[in-house]
Amino acid sequence: MAKRISLREFQRDLSERLLSARRGDSSESLLGIKSGTEDTTGGDHWLIDLFDSGEVVPLPGLTSVPLTHSWFAGIANIRGTLYSVVDFSAWRGGPSTPRNPEARLLLIGARHGINTALLVSRALGLRPRSQMTAIESTDRPKVDARDTATTGVAGVAGIDDTSETPSETPWFGGRYTDPNGMIWTQLRIPALLATPNYLDIAR
Repeated sequence: MAKRISLREFQRDLSERLLSARRGDSSESLLGIKSGTEDTTGGDHWLIDLFDSGEVVPLPGLTSVPLTHSWFAGIANIRGTLYSVVDFSAWRGGPSTPRNPEARLLLIGARHGINTALLVSRALGLRPRSQMTAIESTDRPKVDARDTATTGVAGVAGIDDTSETPSETPWFGGRYTDPNGMIWTQLRIPALLATPNYLDIAR
């Protein structure tokens, strides 16, 4: 019978493995996260380069900010530094991320000099790049540019707000399948941070 471990033990082990991987060759591993549902833009399983993923921390208390979009989760105080928190699922037009013990913040803006974090449902650990099989680019996900009222995808470079045809977004990387047949989408953090609407939080 497999050994059962607590959520705290899993998080500590993940943090140690992330640190170890960054000290080594981070190009060989990707951080897996879960955000949204299968029907949300890009699906619910995502891969992030360790070089860009930033620190993964448990969800602290968030301070709400009035007159902001529903996908802006609030402000987090991480060891005395304030971070703006974007609910990655809601930003893509999906359901709000449950704020429970499994939820995590990814401090994705730290190395880019931006105090911003992504709120995701779960951190799924490291995924060896060598075990991922690329899916043809014709199968990449699309986002409908008409969904502009409640999501953060409006105004992304390359999207015409008046268009009725789906458009690709620059923060989508490749799509992959793992040995179990799970489909993953790679999230390009620099492109996400450069997206005009990502930090345009005011309603």
